[in-house]
Amino acid sequence: MSHSSAQSRVAVLTLAALGVVYGDIGTSPLYSLRECFAGTHAIPVTLDNVLGVLSLIVWSLIVTVTLNYLLFVMRADNGGEGGILALVALVRTRNGKKVHPGLVAAGLVGAALLYGDGMITPAISVLSAVEGLGAATAVFEPFVVPITVTILVLVFFAQRHGTEGIGKVFGPIMIVWFVTIAALGIPHVLTHPSVLGSVNPLHGLRFLRDHGWASFLTLGAVFLSVTGAEALYADMGHFGRKPIRIAWFALVLPSLVLNYMGQGALMLSQPETREHPFFYLAPSWALYPLVLLSAMAAVIASQAVISGAFSLTQQAIQLGYSPRLDIRHTSAHQQGQVYVPAVNWTLMLATVGLVVGFKSSTNLASAYGIAVTTTMVITSILANYVARERWGWSMWKAGLVSGVFLAVDFAFFGANIIKIPAGGWFPLVVAALIYMIMTTWSMGRNLVVRRLSETEVPLSQFFASVHAKPPHRVSGTGIFMTARPEGTPPILVHHLTHNKALNEQIILLTVSMVDVPSVDPESAISVEQLAGGFWRVVTKFGYMDPPDVPAALNRARQLGLNWQKDDTTYYLAHLSLFTHSESRLGMSEWRDKLFVFISRNARSATSFFQIPPDRVIEIGIQLEL
Repeated sequence: MSHSSAQSRVAVLTLAALGVVYGDIGTSPLYSLRECFAGTHAIPVTLDNVLGVLSLIVWSLIVTVTLNYLLFVMRADNGGEGGILALVALVRTRNGKKVHPGLVAAGLVGAALLYGDGMITPAISVLSAVEGLGAATAVFEPFVVPITVTILVLVFFAQRHGTEGIGKVFGPIMIVWFVTIAALGIPHVLTHPSVLGSVNPLHGLRFLRDHGWASFLTLGAVFLSVTGAEALYADMGHFGRKPIRIAWFALVLPSLVLNYMGQGALMLSQPETREHPFFYLAPSWALYPLVLLSAMAAVIASQAVISGAFSLTQQAIQLGYSPRLDIRHTSAHQQGQVYVPAVNWTLMLATVGLVVGFKSSTNLASAYGIAVTTTMVITSILANYVARERWGWSMWKAGLVSGVFLAVDFAFFGANIIKIPAGGWFPLVVAALIYMIMTTWSMGRNLVVRRLSETEVPLSQFFASVHAKPPHRVSGTGIFMTARPEGTPPILVHHLTHNKALNEQIILLTVSMVDVPSVDPESAISVEQLAGGFWRVVTKFGYMDPPDVPAALNRARQLGLNWQKDDTTYYLAHLSLFTHSESRLGMSEWRDKLFVFISRNARSATSFFQIPPDRVIEIGIQLEL
């Protein structure tokens, strides 16, 4: 690639990153400073307070976003992919062995918490934008909630069409957004330049010292300015580190700082504007266009979080932490663009319920933050492990760097703990339910495989029985899917026992999901010829690869496997699970029952592995838990 084309690609990716990565943190000025001075734990508008809070916000952006995420955490990529589950994949395997179950469990908690965040972010972003109408006239107040709900419902209904087309305009809109919020802040900073002094961290430290417990309460509102930082890491695989960093340093960070300082300057001049400091930055003639632009930016922020939930679900399924769900690929060019209907409608119901239940962004701010702070703490802990085990850092170096970030993370975590009674319980309950499902599915799935392996017949013994009493062989290829690449698949034994016949060619197929984002097609499949027309095939997929079994088998032709699509039958096991109080998988009775329920409602293996349904025969196997 030439230098000019490489620069052009970076520019395109930087523009795209602005439209996806920075939507959440980019809309934080709508409510962050307002919550400090007009929220549940409001503080008086004084010069010292404004400079102190602004200093805390500026240095939170520098330490948490710039130093922690952009320069430290984003180095911990898994084959270029980022996000909490990419960290889990890095942590849970080393030299082919599974290690550190405690860290893996913590990572799953962090992933579960992101779903709670995914419900609150669209609600608070869109609601804050629509509330800007109240800065113009009180006439709109009764319509704020209905308008917000309407916008959110339209956003969720649009998901099934994918974001490839509309995504092209997200970047330009966010450029307009960031330029606008910077331009709104500059005149007020010039009229009250004392706010520039907030870049001195001593103002923030003095604020914390002088206000004691009250400053701790304010810190919970300050944290709202950095929510969305985790999106930088989660979307790294789509855009790469360089475009995300360029967008941050060149446009996002300067625009946010100028806008926050402008809001602070405005409140110092006109303390009564603290109810809507963001919208009062604009002249009266620009208020309605600003509300419209804010709503568009909030929709983009919501879209990024919703798409992130889809991607997170896809990763969880292929890493074995979620039951199979219907996943639809919405782009022929980008495999990461997916739509998960079950997740979409669940998020919609929860988000609309939050808007109707909490009614204002100030009330929602009480529920916002605890999920994100907990995820940030977990991310820093896992990144510390990666720095020591993968990068070769010494314990002292990794501990010093991570210790600084964890100190900040824990301060924000503690400040948000107090929000639990006022609504912070909601994302925690959501996370607990999702974590319970993820761990139950993972445990149950592994134990079912182990239970089936106990009934497996050694392949040599099976071949001996076939040789001693040859069955009738019919033309064509039979593909028997099995979770283990060892032994004889139980469905093959069941099939032979009941039908007394075998295809001329038998393929024992194992699909293996590995802890990397994508597997090189050249090494993704192995083929071994066995006796009597039998073949052993193992195909691997990464957690970002669509599991297309027919496509994998097509590649097996290059390794000597000859099969014809129209003369092939896939044999899949249809497990009928039932519980018994005296003989369970090793899980508690309620987990056994939950696992059975989830299994019965999971997406079929036929559609998940993209197998032609008219070429499938399912063989029933009963398994007592």
